[in-house]
Amino acid sequence: MGYKYAVLGSGRQGTAAAYDLATHGGADSVLLGDFDLSAARSAAERVNSLAGGKVARASKVDASKPESVLRFLKGVDVFLSAVPYSFNLSLSRVAVKAKASMVDLGGHTGIVRKQLKLDSPARKAGIAIVPDCGMGPGANITLAVKAIQMLDKADEVRIYDGGLPLRPRPPWNYSLFFSVGGLTNEYTGTATFLRGGKMVEVPALTEQEEIMLPSLGPLEARVTTGGLSTMPWTYEGKLRVLENKTLRYPGHWARMEAFADLGLFSEKPVKIGGSRIVPRDVFHMLFEAQASDPEAQDVAVIHVVARGLKGGKSSLAVVDLIDRYDEKTGFKAMERLTGGHAAIVAAMIARGTIQTGAHSVESAVPPEECIREARKRGIAVTEKVEGI
Repeated sequence: MGYKYAVLGSGRQGTAAAYDLATHGGADSVLLGDFDLSAARSAAERVNSLAGGKVARASKVDASKPESVLRFLKGVDVFLSAVPYSFNLSLSRVAVKAKASMVDLGGHTGIVRKQLKLDSPARKAGIAIVPDCGMGPGANITLAVKAIQMLDKADEVRIYDGGLPLRPRPPWNYSLFFSVGGLTNEYTGTATFLRGGKMVEVPALTEQEEIMLPSLGPLEARVTTGGLSTMPWTYEGKLRVLENKTLRYPGHWARMEAFADLGLFSEKPVKIGGSRIVPRDVFHMLFEAQASDPEAQDVAVIHVVARGLKGGKSSLAVVDLIDRYDEKTGFKAMERLTGGHAAIVAAMIARGTIQTGAHSVESAVPPEECIREARKRGIAVTEKVEGI
């Protein structure tokens, strides 16, 4: 007998997650819920067509109303939240009440830390809650933990990740593969890193590095926010350095920095004529129209470098993941990794690999098993340790 899963939110990442659960999660059924029933039906039809069966079905649900979510979760073993992060704390509380385990795609570390405080209620309800799954945060953290485990003693961990178009087009050298609101959220504020073993706040869009990856050529990396989730709190005092930067093709960051300097990422309204306008809303409208390309194929990459000791010698542990647009299913690499990591964690919960309680990705997800599952899906992951 298989498991009953539910996915709340039937957009790109939610649909990819539902397909992954249907084909790799041991699912008896996958319930796809959305406020827009037609969107949920379309997603369920796509999953069933690709999976070659009738495992998925659609349901109308309002994520803002606990009673609607409770009805949606009746009889569900594990559900996956693929709705905006602002819903996830209230959904975690509903999960406890419904006694349905939960994973989500996260996006806001402050909310995640509040979710983790539900550990005791989750244990009492006999469920597991693992927030902030996906590509980054999510898979990048899992691979970082793997790199740490490859050394006898890790001292520094640097993570680089990004979702990029296979064929970049000027002037942005970038295509949107997730919401533009999520993008600007990562491009503003500060990131929490470890330096000197202590937590520090580093402004977004700073500290550019040039990174050469054989599969992609020269790339530029800069600080973005939220990519490490709660990992700095977990590893404070255990690692001297922990940081995460986002990879882009050359030229992208300089243009984004100019927009930020102009104030177009600001959420503070400005008065123009007789109207009050939010600059970020203007940027979203203009940039989304130019950077969205439904036909664009993509590549997603995670590059982790851990420095420390192995066998008494200074060594580097390097873990690389790369995935490309899947022509067979039509899922983009960003969708496969974001939805796929969350689906892998959901299936781990269903199978009992992850115990009850509210857990961070770095403390709950066993890297070896996650990597094995990724490889089953044709996602390339390589590991090596080398002396320095």
